[in-house]
Amino acid sequence: MRALVCGATGQDGTYLARLLLDKGYEVWGTSRDAQSASLSGPKALGIADRIHFLSMAPSDFHSVLTAVERCEPDEIYYLAGQTSVGLSFDQPKETLDSILTAVLNLLEVMRLRKTRVRLYNASSSESFGDTGETRANGLTPFRPRSPYAVAKASAHWLVANYRAAYGLWACNGILFNHESPLRPQRFVTQKIVRAAQRIARGSGERLTLGRLDISRDWGWGPDYVMPMWAMVQRDQPEDFLVATGESHRLEDFVAAAFGYYNLDWRQHVDTSPALYRPDDILHSAGDPSATLAALGWEARYRMTEVVALMCEALDAFMPTQS
Repeated sequence: MRALVCGATGQDGTYLARLLLDKGYEVWGTSRDAQSASLSGPKALGIADRIHFLSMAPSDFHSVLTAVERCEPDEIYYLAGQTSVGLSFDQPKETLDSILTAVLNLLEVMRLRKTRVRLYNASSSESFGDTGETRANGLTPFRPRSPYAVAKASAHWLVANYRAAYGLWACNGILFNHESPLRPQRFVTQKIVRAAQRIARGSGERLTLGRLDISRDWGWGPDYVMPMWAMVQRDQPEDFLVATGESHRLEDFVAAAFGYYNLDWRQHVDTSPALYRPDDILHSAGDPSATLAALGWEARYRMTEVVALMCEALDAFMPTQS
């Protein structure tokens, strides 16, 4: 089996590539410029030299077509595109181009080439918007509240439309928040964990964050690539939601990170309205029961365990200097 992982240098793409390699796949991975791309993630997992990298601009149809024709994949996983909700408010066009236009290009390539390739599209829990006191499931309507969420919701329905209209094998994985040591440092979870470690080592700094009352369903990144693969192995394409089923406030995440280093977060953390998003989701939680029933998968780690795993990985990468 041959797989094309679009975004193979990102958090999810790197862990998925490792899973596929372990299953005996020939893995091709894309980056906008494969010759100059940072391979820090694949190198950290020891798989960089086992992936066939090629350049692909997702928003350019010819580039997507060329990449697919070059590797002739059996399965395509689209995990590329702009990944930051906050950044999408500053770069809305780039966000829509790298998500919505890119998915359209892949679907059009599949339609025109008439090959039985299977497509997994990384949908997002952000499409649901604020879930309130309930947990979102496959019947929950989308109410996106950021350019990123609008792009993800639109791409999700585009996949569903092409699946119904043209009989393409294409599915969406609606993933809730998931973290790992490979998460970029601009994400608040990495910002928190790294600051807690530095402060524990005597940096004397203070960490400034935005809202602490937001709630998210946090899982473990390496854990979440298994249902991606499992979705693509089904006889018929179907969309599934991937989550832990538990939601925690960001304040709890902060407390767990500082608590790992035996610190009281309230003595080291400030909040500032300047870091609030223009329109933020207060509560987000998912109901993964359908995924368990159909795929036999459930999350192995909850928020406090995810925080501990991130801290352990950071300490191993940046040990205390003697």
